[in-house]
Amino acid sequence: MNERWVIHLPVVVSDLVAAQRLARVVAHWTHVLPQTDPGGTTVSAEDDQHVRHWVFCDQVMPSGRRCLLRPDHDGECSRRFRQR
Repeated sequence: MNERWVIHLPVVVSDLVAAQRLARVVAHWTHVLPQTDPGGTTVSAEDDQHVRHWVFCDQVMPSGRRCLLRPDHDGECSRRFRQR
């Protein structure tokens, strides 16, 4: 198996909803880079980083990449971002 490395980029915001919103924006910006998997984006409290909250649906698609819709989305999973 090839080694894989994950980049952790700390960004501080005031609450979970704001963290998820900002994480979605950053993921949207980076989705054009083949090295990124925006569907795997999570957020956590600074002092409780082992408890992570999904920013996108955690369902793995047949392609092996994750769904890019919100965790509570209706309907089928998708690799395309949808406006809310």
